[in-house]
Amino acid sequence: MAVWAIADLHLSFGVPDKAMDVFGDEWIGYTDKVASYWHELIKADDLVLIAGDISWAMHPEEAKPDLEWIHQLPGTKVIVRGNHDYWWSSLSKVEKVLPSSIHLIQNNAFHWNDVSVVGSRLWDTSEFNFGPYINYQVNPRAKPLTAEDKNKDEAEHIFQRELGRLELSLKCLDKKSGPVRLAMTHYPPISADLKDSRAAQLLEKYHISACVFGHLHRVKRDVPMFGTKNGVKYILTACDYLDFKPVKVL
Repeated sequence: MAVWAIADLHLSFGVPDKAMDVFGDEWIGYTDKVASYWHELIKADDLVLIAGDISWAMHPEEAKPDLEWIHQLPGTKVIVRGNHDYWWSSLSKVEKVLPSSIHLIQNNAFHWNDVSVVGSRLWDTSEFNFGPYINYQVNPRAKPLTAEDKNKDEAEHIFQRELGRLELSLKCLDKKSGPVRLAMTHYPPISADLKDSRAAQLLEKYHISACVFGHLHRVKRDVPMFGTKNGVKYILTACDYLDFKPVKVL
């Protein structure tokens, strides 16, 4: 049994007008690449962590085709919300459309054999930024920034709320938890050069062995990023960064 990870699938089977090919040639036919690699690597008894930005759908019903596509792939899947997962509303509504092989992380922990998984979405933070690591391009779906988006105090408020949700999830770890503790966030919990951060301190406090995350696209390939700090391994799993091939965590 193995643990794999991938993020930022940005599926649009339920909303085909939001196909990802507008973001570049690498996204043309990418779901076929993901599925091909997935079948090649992942077995039915493996665990797959999907760290957010799962579907472009706006409502749970619209996300059903995307969730069913994931469901048909091998393995048990665990998902956390991303900043573009607008369809992820209340737990009760999401759970109604959730296939049996997919499990949610939201203020809870998921236990699978000897592995326990926790996490939260997180948010942008002034502690670090990834500007030097990104090849920027205009996002064809970007919305104009609102006053709230521009307000650093508001961003900090959201980040602190997400930190609280991360700790709520971490507190679900107890003596019944598996000896292997994994976390997944959508936003990176630490800087690319592994400087100390509030999220990293939480992961260390609860003895997390690895944290997977996504959110970063068009990352420069020739610049080293992330690694292991104070016993926690940090793994960027945005699918385009991985060339659409799930990465093995354990």
